[in-house]
Amino acid sequence: MTKIDFKKELKDLYSGVSAKEFSIVDVPPLNFLMIDGHGYPDTSQEYQDAMMTLYPLSYTLKFMAKKIGKDYVVMPLEGLWWAKDMGVFTEAFMERKDEWLWTSMIMQPDFITPEMVDKAIEDMKKKKTPPALSKVRFETFTEGLSAQILYFGSYSEEGPTIKRMHNFIKDQGHKLVGKHHEIYLSDPRRTKPERLKTIIRQPIK
Repeated sequence: MTKIDFKKELKDLYSGVSAKEFSIVDVPPLNFLMIDGHGYPDTSQEYQDAMMTLYPLSYTLKFMAKKIGKDYVVMPLEGLWWAKDMGVFTEAFMERKDEWLWTSMIMQPDFITPEMVDKAIEDMKKKKTPPALSKVRFETFTEGLSAQILYFGSYSEEGPTIKRMHNFIKDQGHKLVGKHHEIYLSDPRRTKPERLKTIIRQPIK
């Protein structure tokens, strides 16, 4: 059985993003497990609960898929971030972190069905129920035209890069739409802050 790595299958969106310059891509509709919450990840219990739910559920679905002859690498954690005042993500990136709103999510292959997700949730309830299982939703996320870059460094120092991206978007004659999007390619528990790899993406029109 061949194991599919969707980071390579979707190279322009995950494994082949430039760290040297901003690029514009057209992101197709993709399916995700999602959980909403608010607050700064390091201090938000909601965020920790989301992590303790999304990963086990994603691996449960992976093992279910293997039984029908499909094997794949579980995709990285992603996050949509926003605030009532979007200036929070540029001028006051860390000073107003408690105002952050977020959706944490993990992309699922197109052969994962709503019925499989429902069954995985029911199976998990019979064991030790993850803390945010009742908050999970399975949805198609349509992002479309977006600017992106691969960022190396601490999450807390992303502000200047985000501001440069916003300026790039405006210089190209586009407008910002939708929510700030991050894709976490590194495990922060095992990676030094300066070596963390994050794709930063912003939908545009």
